Amino acid sequence: MKAKAAILFAVGKKLDIRVVDVEPPRPGEVLIQMAAAGICHSDLHVMTGHLEAPLPVILGHEGSGVVAEVGPAVTSLKPGDHVIPLWRLSCGVCEYCSDGRPALCAEGLQIRKTGRLLDGSTRFKLNGMEIKHFAGVSSFSEYSVVPEKAAFKIPDDFPLDRAALLGCGVITGVGAVFHGARVKPGSSVAIFGSGGVGINVIQGAAIAGAEKIIAVDLLANKLEFARRFGATHTINAKEVDPVEAIRTLTDGRGVDYAFEVIGLPATIRQAYDSLSKRGMAIVVGVTPMTMEVSVPIMTLVFEERVLTGSIYGSSRPRIDIPMLINLYRAGKLKLDELLTRTYPFSQINEAYAALERGEGLRSIVTF
Repeated sequence: MKAKAAILFAVGKKLDIRVVDVEPPRPGEVLIQMAAAGICHSDLHVMTGHLEAPLPVILGHEGSGVVAEVGPAVTSLKPGDHVIPLWRLSCGVCEYCSDGRPALCAEGLQIRKTGRLLDGSTRFKLNGMEIKHFAGVSSFSEYSVVPEKAAFKIPDDFPLDRAALLGCGVITGVGAVFHGARVKPGSSVAIFGSGGVGINVIQGAAIAGAEKIIAVDLLANKLEFARRFGATHTINAKEVDPVEAIRTLTDGRGVDYAFEVIGLPATIRQAYDSLSKRGMAIVVGVTPMTMEVSVPIMTLVFEERVLTGSIYGSSRPRIDIPMLINLYRAGKLKLDELLTRTYPFSQINEAYAALERGEGLRSIVTF
């Protein structure tokens, strides 16, 4: 079949919307008709070269849609099912899956590195040329083939535009709080970066019962959003030293948890420096592949601080997505407020330009 898709042909270029050939699903695969796709910084990192991906590639890893066709041997899904594609495929039986860390599964990493599905081939062609899959999802295509294990069925009455947000931004931010840090009620939390993922760290901390939630950003509009989503205090890092300001707000103690959701060595170090004794800094932001960060060993040892990372919110999507849906329906998880703009698919490059300017929180394109 034919489908419009946004292809990245070279680093530093805009996405190019072309009509591609989409092969039918093979055994253990499903064809999804995409309804919406999220505009996320991770795809932008590939466009700028901060993240490596095989090219040419159809980007998009956050989305939602309806199953259009299933391949042989597919048993858990049928045409018409509403689904969220999962951008970190997991086998379900390896040591990481068995230990509740499916995002670390090697199967998902295989697709991420090669741009091909598990059998080593792609389902996209452009004039006979192979086009790669991104993260096994490629939601920037009207139709995309994904492994059955990478499509999660959701209730038919759940809005597909809201569902698209759950696939990355929400589960990554909230999951980092619930699973990466395991934030305790009554604790203090600092969040460096109040964008689409950082906001979800903030509302995750609020849901978890944190007593003090300190948002740090450079943009006044992002700090205003942070207050709406649960921040008790905000710091504009253009105006004050954020580490000093955090220590002032905590009577010199520092915070129990600090989340870095930007992806810069300087802010990672600031997050670490803002910790209390036995505090934990969780890096969620994605940096260019060659970047490193240094921290003072003496505080790491003598104050028992922790510096760690969290991918995909350290989540268990098949458990956590239903939980997030229930939290939304209970009025505790803010998705309506999170979705600040919807673009037609034809304006996907305009959507990314707005993202780079720091406008809004989370945007989607619809097909």
